[in-house]
Order: sequence, then structure tokens, then C-alpha cells
Amino acid sequence: MPTRVFVLSPARSDGRRAQMLLNPAGRSELAARLRESTGAELGEVFSFLSGLYFRGKLTYARAFAQGGTSWESTLIITADRGLVAPATVVRREDLERFSEVDISSGDDRYLIPLRRDIDELAKRIADSTDVVLLGSIATGKYVDPLLDAFGSRLLFPIDFVGRGDMSRGGLLLRSAREGRELEYVPVEGAIRRGSRPPRLEPIRARRTARSSASNPGKRDR
Repeated sequence: MPTRVFVLSPARSDGRRAQMLLNPAGRSELAARLRESTGAELGEVFSFLSGLYFRGKLTYARAFAQGGTSWESTLIITADRGLVAPATVVRREDLERFSEVDISSGDDRYLIPLRRDIDELAKRIADSTDVVLLGSIATGKYVDPLLDAFGSRLLFPIDFVGRGDMSRGGLLLRSAREGRELEYVPVEGAIRRGSRPPRLEPIRARRTARSSASNPGKRDR
């Protein structure tokens, strides 16, 4: 049984990148696999659709998930299938259905399966298990259904406040690479919007600075 569950917000399924995969003539390897019966894993598809942000969320969750089965320890919110494991295979028709649902509008196609799976998750995990949302808490589209079930056990990384998607993705990738887990705080009662924090220092620049400091005789000329 997991001691912590990560819930990842979905990638947008109706944007330009999604059209690249939905195009019947799409020539990318991923688009071709989605047209075949073998399909592709949802985590891979969403990582393509969202790029840095979703890839950061998935990499971070895999790095710090604690115990339990893959279904229980990391779950992805979807537009019409509730909570789904990253390894779940999807096909082109699944992505088409995702693209038809506006999750911001409170569509029943989104909320009914999501609440169903949240209730199931609440039954499966212990009362002491934390649920960490890796996604925006600025609106209720993800937060409200999760808060109804988990209350003060619903947490989020405090360093998300004030950051945009790209900054969050970079922060998560860096934290996973360094093995440094972020600080979590309850969503309940939290400030959902804040001032923008300082930009992340590029990793390449940090490495160069450390290398120069440890090898002063090898500075660029």
C-alpha cells in the first residue's frame, strides 16, 4: 500500500501537438503507433503533448513514489476516463475523445468518472496516505473533486506558487535529477496565486560555474 500518491494534471489534448498525432497522415513514430492496435502509453503521449511540464511531472512522480502498485502510486487525470495509470495504453480514438471534453466547463463526461475513481482511490489507501497534486491549484477543476475526498491530506509543492508551466516542469526535472524532494503543503487554505519567484538558474550554467571553481586553471580563454 502506498504511503504517498501523486496525481498528475492532464496534458491539453486539443492543441497543435495533439493535431500532429491525430492527423491520419501523421508520419511521426508516435502518431503511427497510436493508429495501430498496440497504441502507446498515456504517459508518453501526454509527455509529447505537453513537453517539459508533463515530462517533469511524470519524471518527478516516478522518482519519489513510495510503495504500492503502479496504479496506486502515480495517477493521471484524464478528460473522460477518470484517474489512469501512466502505463495505460491509449490509441488515436482515445485521444480524439479527450479532445472533445472541456474539463474547465464542469462537463459530466469529465467529473463523473473522475469522482468515481477518486472515491475508489480513497477506499484503497490508508487514512495516513498523502495525496500530492502535481498541477495547478489556481482553479477548482482539479482541486475541488480531490478536496472533497481527501481534505487536508491533499498536498501540493509550495514552490509551484507563482510559477508558470515551463518553470514548474524545469523545477520538477531538476529535483528528480538531484534526488531532492520538494516541500508539500495542504491545498486547503493555501494561497493559490502568488508573486513570481526568481527564474531557475540554467543547469548548464551551474555546472560550468562549479567546474570553473574546482579547476581554476582551466577557465575559458
